[in-house]
Amino acid sequence: MQNPALPTVLEEVLNRNHEPRDVFSALLPVLCDILQSDRCFLYLRNPETRVGMITHCWRRAPEYPDVTDSDWKKEPESLPEEDPLFAAALRTDASIFVEDVETADPAVVNLAFEQKSFGHRALIHSHLCYDGHLWGVLQPCIFGRPRVWTEFDRDVIARVERRLTPLVVTFVKATGV
Repeated sequence: MQNPALPTVLEEVLNRNHEPRDVFSALLPVLCDILQSDRCFLYLRNPETRVGMITHCWRRAPEYPDVTDSDWKKEPESLPEEDPLFAAALRTDASIFVEDVETADPAVVNLAFEQKSFGHRALIHSHLCYDGHLWGVLQPCIFGRPRVWTEFDRDVIARVERRLTPLVVTFVKATGV
C-alpha cells in the first residue's frame, strides 16, 4: 500500500520553491528519502549545443562520490556508443530502472562505463524530455547492493519528471549554453 504522505512531500517541495535552482536543491534529498536511495544527481544539457553539466548532487553519506561538475562542457561524440542508457535518453525512450548493473543486459547497461563513471549498483535513469529532445537526466541510485524498483518508485519518478522537466528547460535556456 502506498503512503499518501509521500506525494504530498514532493508537492510541497515543488510548490514551495519558485526558482529552478532552489527546486533542484530541495528536491534531491526528498527524492532520496522517498526512494530510499543513496545518491541522486541532476544532469542538465542543451540539446542544440550538446553542452551539459551535473548541476546538483545530493548524497546520503560522504562515502558516496559527489559527481557535481564545476562547469558546462561539450558531451563527447562517443558518449551514445559508450553509454546505452544515455543513447536511450537521447532517443527520448522511457526512463530506465536498473535493478543491478552487474547483471543487466549489456544492450541496456555498459557495466564498465557505469563502474568507472558512477560506481553505483542500481539506478533510475530518468529522462527529462521536452518537445522530442533530451534536456536532462535525473539519477537516483544505490551503492553496494541491487535494488528492485517498485511500482510506487516508478510512479514517483513519472510524477517528478512531469513537474521537473519544464523547470529544467527554463533553467538551461536561461544559462545560454
